[in-house]
Amino acid sequence: MRAKLIVASVSIAAMLGAAACTTTDPYSSTPTRNNTGTGAIAGALGGALLGYLTNTSSGEQGRKNALIGAGIGALAGAGVGQYMDRQQRALEAELSGTGVGVARQGDNLVLRMPSDVTFATNQSSLDSRFLPVLDDVARVLQEYDRSMVDVIGHTDASGGDAINQPLSERRASSVASYLIDRGVIRERLYVAGMSARNPIASNDTPQGKAQNRRVEILIRPFTG
Repeated sequence: MRAKLIVASVSIAAMLGAAACTTTDPYSSTPTRNNTGTGAIAGALGGALLGYLTNTSSGEQGRKNALIGAGIGALAGAGVGQYMDRQQRALEAELSGTGVGVARQGDNLVLRMPSDVTFATNQSSLDSRFLPVLDDVARVLQEYDRSMVDVIGHTDASGGDAINQPLSERRASSVASYLIDRGVIRERLYVAGMSARNPIASNDTPQGKAQNRRVEILIRPFTG
């Protein structure tokens, strides 16, 4: 199996939420299903290749309008869960054994990858050894194009926000740019950096910090 990867970042107070969702090891490839949980990204954005990348609007509705304009049909009813089930299985098949987790939050998918296997320390250029991972992710995203893609970068609490915020943004932009170059239409993407504001483990231990230094791709069904 080829090594694989995914990341994210942006300049905002963005929020990734999941209501009443249960998760296990953040880097486990075993999905967690919760039919009531939902994920959301929100915030005010700025900078190059940050925020909503649609040319029609800087807001969420603009992204939806752009997808409709691109001929991407919205999902509805029972078709939403079935579509995301198939996309989940496709991603798990590609990412199995790579250290990249595929977590289920309601009808949303979250891909989590520790940034230390994606980037060199304090760097935002993608490690060439892991580009095949993004190639495979891009192929799945192209096949399952009736979903929206939020790329979010996270850091640990070391170094302070003045360093961590722009670093998380640059890393997210690198991933988003690569996905676009591989054929994922830009109108589907939202790019954000969270700095250290959304830890998934304690920042008091090296192990916890390693888990917090991550990139996530949130994949949400396009329901119009």
